[in-house]
Amino acid sequence: MTGQTLLGPVMQNAWVVDDLDAAARHWAEKLGVGPFFVFDSVEFDHVHFRGEPSPIRMSMALGYWGNLQIELIRPLNDAPSIFSEFRDRGHSGMQHVGVLSHDLEADLARLAARGVQPVQAGRAANGTAFAYVDTDFHPGGMVEIIEVSPALEKGFAMMRGAARDWDGRDPVRHVG
Repeated sequence: MTGQTLLGPVMQNAWVVDDLDAAARHWAEKLGVGPFFVFDSVEFDHVHFRGEPSPIRMSMALGYWGNLQIELIRPLNDAPSIFSEFRDRGHSGMQHVGVLSHDLEADLARLAARGVQPVQAGRAANGTAFAYVDTDFHPGGMVEIIEVSPALEKGFAMMRGAARDWDGRDPVRHVG
């Protein structure tokens, strides 16, 4: 399979940050990206990091730059995760890119055939399944595969629409 990617196009760039509001305001004020929708405490049904359960807690902000989603992540605890591992290596900034999947298990099987395994995987409380695969050979090089659901598509469409019609006011919107 030469010249063809195994996954869909990148739809998200994600940064690990210390202050969600400050980072979102930076994107809005300096680049005109926004508005950002802040989720103050993301809940998970379950998450596994390197095969072991991990009680990851985080906040995140999502905004759009055209069709590209900008995700800002702030870890809220030191539970083992791709985020704490990234920080423990002395990094901050861009940590991963995201792609959408209509069949997460099939995508993971295709990658496994090439020796690429999930490092962190789980399901958010809203039912969205995800997996971060072991492609982080340099900072910012990890890939998140996000399983598509009607609720996810509806939420992302609402945020894209808000960005398209945004007048620059109210750049940081706390929703949960």
